[in-house]
Amino acid sequence: VEMQKAEQNYFKDRSVYYTTFPIQEQAKKGKWNFKLDAVYFVGILDFVFSENKGNDEFCYRHDVMLMDIKCKTVFYDKLRYIYLEMPNFKKTEKELSSVFDKWLYALKFLPELQKRPAKLQERVFKNLFDVAEVANFTDAEMLAYEESLKVYRDLINVVDTAKSKGRKKGLEEGLAKGLAKGLAEGLAKGRAEGELAGEARTKQKIVQAMKKEGVSIDIIAKITGLSEFEIKNL
Repeated sequence: VEMQKAEQNYFKDRSVYYTTFPIQEQAKKGKWNFKLDAVYFVGILDFVFSENKGNDEFCYRHDVMLMDIKCKTVFYDKLRYIYLEMPNFKKTEKELSSVFDKWLYALKFLPELQKRPAKLQERVFKNLFDVAEVANFTDAEMLAYEESLKVYRDLINVVDTAKSKGRKKGLEEGLAKGLAKGLAEGLAKGRAEGELAGEARTKQKIVQAMKKEGVSIDIIAKITGLSEFEIKNL
């Protein structure tokens, strides 16, 4: 069972890889008939698989087994992967109709709940809330809890920083490409009409716009063919 907060590339590959260990560990020395006990992987995910993003059906539980594609029957039922995409679970407390619904609701909203909801009055949920009460943690449990928060926050910070840098780079590249296209179109039109003065004015305006947007001098020089001295004096 794994609870995964941040989205990861190849998470499915990783889960399949993990299940190979309990399978191999069942091997017995000497005479063995290869009979295996069942192996289950349960992933409680705080993200949605890329192929499921925008799914209007809000399918949040994926139950995967080896299947015969042609016959549409289960080929092997002792290797099973269950993925719970928590962002796609959108039921309110009033809409909870099964124990499964209640568990998903508790797992998703536990950090936000100040008290146990009316729909979660079964003893098992009382035990869950007792265990989850931070005030009751031992010193060792509190240390482990704080360390897990630190690791998670560090990871989120790294991801957010990477996204921010990616957006900035994309913006600069998009701006440069857009201005280059505008410059090319403006110059082509100027040449077609034979308006050399207009061409110069067009180039001057575009260079000024690029400088205003913070595009570096060397990029402007590459796009316009002007020297750095000319660009600085426009």
